[in-house]
Amino acid sequence: MPWLPGGTGESAAPQLFHGCAKHCLRQVASGSRCSTRRPSRGSRSWPRTSPSTGGSSPTPTPTSAPYPRNPRAMQLIPPRHIAVICPHRIGDVLLATPLIRSLKSAWPQARIDAVTLDTSAVALEGNPDIDRIIDMPYRASLKDSLRAVAAPRHHDLAVATLPTDRTHLLAWWCSRNRAGLIPAQGPGHRWKRWNCRWAAEAGARAGHTVDDYLQIADALGIPRCPVVVPPRSALAPPAALPSMAAPYAIIHPSPLFAYKQWTAAGWVALARHLLKRGLAVYLTGGPTAEDKARAEAVVDATDPVRVHTLAGQLSFAELTPLIEHARIYVGPDTSVTHLAAATGTPTVALFGPIDPRVWGPWPLRWNGPAPSPWVTRMPLQHTGNVWIVQGIEPCVPCNQEGCDHRPDSLSRCLTSLPAVRVIRAVDAALGSTEHTTTAHDGENP
Repeated sequence: MPWLPGGTGESAAPQLFHGCAKHCLRQVASGSRCSTRRPSRGSRSWPRTSPSTGGSSPTPTPTSAPYPRNPRAMQLIPPRHIAVICPHRIGDVLLATPLIRSLKSAWPQARIDAVTLDTSAVALEGNPDIDRIIDMPYRASLKDSLRAVAAPRHHDLAVATLPTDRTHLLAWWCSRNRAGLIPAQGPGHRWKRWNCRWAAEAGARAGHTVDDYLQIADALGIPRCPVVVPPRSALAPPAALPSMAAPYAIIHPSPLFAYKQWTAAGWVALARHLLKRGLAVYLTGGPTAEDKARAEAVVDATDPVRVHTLAGQLSFAELTPLIEHARIYVGPDTSVTHLAAATGTPTVALFGPIDPRVWGPWPLRWNGPAPSPWVTRMPLQHTGNVWIVQGIEPCVPCNQEGCDHRPDSLSRCLTSLPAVRVIRAVDAALGSTEHTTTAHDGENP
């Protein structure tokens, strides 16, 4: 199997990886344990490329023919079938949609398959840039993941959005032509660089996750489209949705992990303040007993007539119309907060141990020259339709999972965050005249 058409003087290392990985994947697909070792110099146990004939590999089909590394070649022969490998959590998958939109804008006739986890596919529901969602079981074996994706080399281009081994192996399985994020250094850097004809180093610009993904578009030589696309449900609006005529606010008090959690007293104080501002309050959350109890506690401590809980009643995609018609959204560092920012609604996000420069909500249609709309540390930041309130402890952001370094531990930078600071940010957001109303007018961003 040639690495480049006709052989172009590349070192033997790519062919070594290509042959060994091919053998390993065959072993995995058959259920056997791979026992491949590095061949000796005189061995011919991996494919070799002849400078004139490209080796003894069969001629590739037109849909899997390798491109030259120069990205301009892809403009001459546009890919017809693209696989985007994004096995992340829900919020991370949502932040990958600007890259998917960039691919679709560059090659509008191409079919795009999004390969993700079955637990994260909700982030791509109703996305107009995606033709098919291929979901893999969470924590599936490599064998099961390969079987879920497609036949080998079925795509013209595969894009690896994570610098992980599995993501790159899935991209290798999908296409001869691969682009993706690779680690800047470490043991996986070299073979992942060989695996990708067009590569971008993760964190090279020390910017936002969206900027990292869009560096892949830069490597491919296509324009960036920095728009996070929120999911849309094809079903009729559920009866739980409030009347869009009366002004209301959304509070999402429940992150996935405890180390991103604010205090119950803080959420109650915020809800009371929003009521004084003349807004009804709707609390959202997941279907777990903890999420429902946290929302019910706020209702019981305020006004059950004007404060309502929708926890567990709406899907992720059904949250989109609820949030985009709200006057304001307030929530912690979680996927729903990324969704809120993408709708254009004024969004106040509470950040503790996590660096907002990398993971802050992406403001609607933000396209500034910096690699991130946020800085690492500032008590209150504002860009576009998003405000970030951050803890002020000297350790912020530590990028640790709670003060006890466990996902179920709390973070002092959030438990000590006073409600008055959040309320001031909410008042600033409600009084802002910079809010973009495009999404509220029904236009799909």
